[in-house]
Amino acid sequence: MGRWAYTVLRVLFGAWFLASGIEYFLPFNLQPLGGTARAQEFTLALIHSGLFAWVKVAEVAIGLAVLANRAILPAALLCLPLTVVIGWWNFVLDPGAIQCSFGVFTAGCNAMLLWPFRRELLALVRWSPVPA
Repeated sequence: MGRWAYTVLRVLFGAWFLASGIEYFLPFNLQPLGGTARAQEFTLALIHSGLFAWVKVAEVAIGLAVLANRAILPAALLCLPLTVVIGWWNFVLDPGAIQCSFGVFTAGCNAMLLWPFRRELLALVRWSPVPA
């Protein structure tokens, strides 16, 4: 992937995460609950438990870091559990063409952010307990 493509995807992803995180705290109630009962139940459980607010704070922090092109590895690692949940919501709880495209976009961008750090990350799963 070229440097320009990486930059474009990084900026789109950072802006999307920043906007998604901020919109939860605005009085306009823009947060989609989903089109299925399971998706709505899941989203409302996250909201009522208070966990959803922390997810949105994490999205804001990730979005700001990615847009600033700073701390990309920690931001991308923090994004991994969110990516799994977003994917589950989009592919399983509320499937549809638009939802699946958001799931693919999230997973693809998260993988793209991690790609430059693949050697360092592979060292974390080394079988040998002693560094080489």
